[in-house]
Amino acid sequence: MTDRYNHAQVREYWQHVWEREGVYELDEEAADPTYVLGMFPYTSGALHMGHVRNYAITDAYARYRRMQGDDVLHPMGWDAFGLPAENAAYERDTDPESWTRSCIERMREELETMGFGYDWSREITTCDPEYYRWNQWLFGQLYDEGLVEYEGAAVNWCPDCETVLADAQVVTDGEDGSHGGSGGESHAHVEGTCWRCETPVERRELDQWFFAITDYADELVDGLDDLGGWPEGVRDSQRNWIGRREGAEISFEIAGHGAVDVFTTRPDTVFGATYLAVSPGHELADELASDDSAVAEYVDRVRNGPDGAEGATDDTSGIETDAVAVHPLTGEELPVYVADYVLDDVGTGAVMGVPAHNQRDHAFATAHDLPIEQVVEPVGSEAETARPDEPFTGEGMLTDSGDYDGLASAAATERLLDEDAFEEATTYRLRDWLISRQRYWGTPIPVVHCEECGPVLVPEDDLPVELPEFVQTTGNPLEAVEEWKRVDCPDCGGPAERETDTMDTFVDSSWYYLRYLSPHLDSAPFDQGKADEWLPVDVYVGGEEHAVLHLLYIRFFARALADAGLLDRREPVDRLINQGTVLHGGEKMSKSKGNAVAPHEYGAETTRLFVLSAAHPQQDFEWTVKDVRSAYDFQQEIYGMVAEYADGARGRTEKAPHDAYLEREIDRTVAAVTDEYERFRFHQVVGELQSFARLLRRYRSYDEPYRFAYSRGLRTLAKLIAPIAPYLAEELWTKLDGDGLIAAADWPTPLQEVDEYALERDLVRTTLADVRDITDVVDITDPDRIELVVAQPWKYDAYEIARAADPDDAIVGTIMEEDSIQQHGDAAADFANWLAAEQAGLEPVLDAEREHRIIEEAAWLFAEEFDAAVEVRRAADGDDLAPKARPNKPAIHIS
Repeated sequence: MTDRYNHAQVREYWQHVWEREGVYELDEEAADPTYVLGMFPYTSGALHMGHVRNYAITDAYARYRRMQGDDVLHPMGWDAFGLPAENAAYERDTDPESWTRSCIERMREELETMGFGYDWSREITTCDPEYYRWNQWLFGQLYDEGLVEYEGAAVNWCPDCETVLADAQVVTDGEDGSHGGSGGESHAHVEGTCWRCETPVERRELDQWFFAITDYADELVDGLDDLGGWPEGVRDSQRNWIGRREGAEISFEIAGHGAVDVFTTRPDTVFGATYLAVSPGHELADELASDDSAVAEYVDRVRNGPDGAEGATDDTSGIETDAVAVHPLTGEELPVYVADYVLDDVGTGAVMGVPAHNQRDHAFATAHDLPIEQVVEPVGSEAETARPDEPFTGEGMLTDSGDYDGLASAAATERLLDEDAFEEATTYRLRDWLISRQRYWGTPIPVVHCEECGPVLVPEDDLPVELPEFVQTTGNPLEAVEEWKRVDCPDCGGPAERETDTMDTFVDSSWYYLRYLSPHLDSAPFDQGKADEWLPVDVYVGGEEHAVLHLLYIRFFARALADAGLLDRREPVDRLINQGTVLHGGEKMSKSKGNAVAPHEYGAETTRLFVLSAAHPQQDFEWTVKDVRSAYDFQQEIYGMVAEYADGARGRTEKAPHDAYLEREIDRTVAAVTDEYERFRFHQVVGELQSFARLLRRYRSYDEPYRFAYSRGLRTLAKLIAPIAPYLAEELWTKLDGDGLIAAADWPTPLQEVDEYALERDLVRTTLADVRDITDVVDITDPDRIELVVAQPWKYDAYEIARAADPDDAIVGTIMEEDSIQQHGDAAADFANWLAAEQAGLEPVLDAEREHRIIEEAAWLFAEEFDAAVEVRRAADGDDLAPKARPNKPAIHIS
């Protein structure tokens, strides 16, 4: 037998066996399986290291839960529609479907090579008519629920991609595209660049389709408090994106133009307003631009930029208009500006400029030489730190505010809200979800436009509306397919045209986790009974960049489906894991940067082991050849030990005293590794297994191994590594004559109680470290004898009294009240004083009997490392070493 492990030689065999045995296929009759899901991939052409890290996490956890005895749902599918495929097809002079199908075949093969254990019987592909038919059907359900709108809107247009972008797909202010623009969903133009091609985004007025996600704004933000299994960063991103703000609205009359409503969270500053500003997209801006060419030029420049270039983005840019606003409480006339820093989709798109109490208002007023009038004075410590050249943005005491002078901000606000001019209000940054895309490769929106009837839904019996054959053209290819576009109206039978926009691909992914439950169901998008029983998704793994693109949409969709009577669950995901980024040379690994490493380059299983061992799943890590090599060497080390054992080096059958330590450490390792799998700390799992493998190697070299303990240790090691390195584990299990497949084996369990395994390990580890320190300090290179002296039992009693005592108690007196301690005289008093001084740092310890037993069992480790005789004994009165021995800190003497 060879003692070298080569996964490439065995992977096809084990893939065949797993498939033959149906290891990963979920029984349709399963009751509430553990649902483990990785965000399905765009069909971009090949797996990259980000995919591998994501899917290695889900696969390891799914395999672990399966070995724990759970039924496990772990499916895979393809996010197959979208602009990248359309662009790739255009570049290669082919059609999007052919390109997409070839990518899927390649990526599926790569996933199988990596050994990921998916239930491929549940595979879904969003570009299949059998899938997108249900996109169209669900569109109809939301339409019937009043959650679909068709209206003209100012939208974000990418001239390069020739399509509309949602606000979340516009990168602004140096963002990386993970959270997109400054708010909402494309009722207003957001300045920035396209998340895909980095082209500056323009503004256009188009009739578009929207999902009314704003109807759920309050529920979506309130529900975040219940998502304890989600990263706080994602929840914060969604809170900020929804942007709910409590405050009040106040109306300013504009001579000749009616009233403009302003939203503010600080009514107490209203007397400090020195100007009114509206956004370039505000209705008043349009009115004023129609009569003032300077205003028109500014509005056009900010909205679209000169000659398609990016518009003005300076927070202080703006233009004064001829309009005058009347302050509703003072009657004072205020100048009106159109200002770029005022956003269409925040509040009402208009602000009362209070430069003395708002940073952005202050900057704008300073740039335009506008008055700055302080009406809230700082009090207390803030009065000492406030700077006269900066705005005071905190709460304080009102001044120069008429009848409100002398009131605290909170009291003034309460009284002001009783004024007729104010009305309590809540605003949101969130805008409705624009789903229209002007491109071919997406789900056709199931609507026809009739001059007599207007927009009409395609009847359910006519679904799916399938895509026609691809036509290579600029713009939207569907516009060019006349025979597909021209239809009869379903209502009146008159001439009509199909909607040529297709759906945003985030519609596909907003409910795909439901289709996995019943992927071949022909009568409904998903089996509602299974959905009610099997949901929520227990663990969902994907990148944080989807915080407000995908993850907000699936939460909205679940609520909308629940209100339509199709679903019981309103939150689709229980626990969310965001995987970190794989770096290479300090930068994110990617083909565009030329620093990508193909997943198969170092071997699939070595790559899996490395990406899981390098860092916590949520942390970034650097790809290094050295660390990859370490992962490879670790596999070879384990395989070599098992191969040697399988070749006949079975060991003795009589048990020796030191074997108890290995038996105990097997139990401790099982407990520790189980804890780490539950916490998704796979890097700690690998660290535990590396330590355990080193221990097995030391044990084997110290003495002929005890067959029962050593074989159990190897079998345990094989099982514990199986979720991370499945091919290796199957090979190990076969060599160890294990029953069946390790992928379907039971998870190992401790034979003894190990609830305090961490204390036991810490005792041995720190005692070994203390012996090393002594030999180093005293320069003992070849010790003959090591004495390890465990403290007397009464010290453990005193220790526990001190740990349980209140810090204000007279701890020494409390300890010395115990007769069993007091009888030890000065030694007891000295120890009590030490405990009193150290009380705040006293950690839990083992009892005296257990500490002595653990040290005795570990004595062989000291003997093996230092090549010395080792004696373990208990301290006694009069013993020279007794004063030095404390609980969990044996006294040490080396000669």
